Amino acid sequence: MVVDTFREAFTDAEIDRIFHALADATRRDIVARTMRSDQSVSALARGYDMSFAAVQKHVAVLAGAALVHKERRGREQLVRAVPETLHRAGVLLERYAALWHDRAASIEAILAEDGYPPHQTSSRTTPPNRKDHR
Repeated sequence: MVVDTFREAFTDAEIDRIFHALADATRRDIVARTMRSDQSVSALARGYDMSFAAVQKHVAVLAGAALVHKERRGREQLVRAVPETLHRAGVLLERYAALWHDRAASIEAILAEDGYPPHQTSSRTTPPNRKDHR
């Protein structure tokens, strides 16, 4: 269940559809391409090693999540990104991040009360090289 303060952003079903849609690399790429400019489904399909029907299905999933909007112009279906949905999803993720940071700060405060030193952040991103002792 989503925390009540998130309710004004999305319903649980909307959140599920958005993150399901964004869980696929092809769909994320379609969103990126349609953020730059409107694209016909045919033009989108030419960019992938898959059938036109498969690309149509990806677009349908994105449209169902309100991440893109389809509009028929003549014989073409144009696909346009909906940046408002991405922005609102970003706000939602920022709220989750704030909850996580608040929780981490609370844990750190409890540990500090018990005499543990504050957490030291390392700038190292990879472990040091070690010899394999076999």
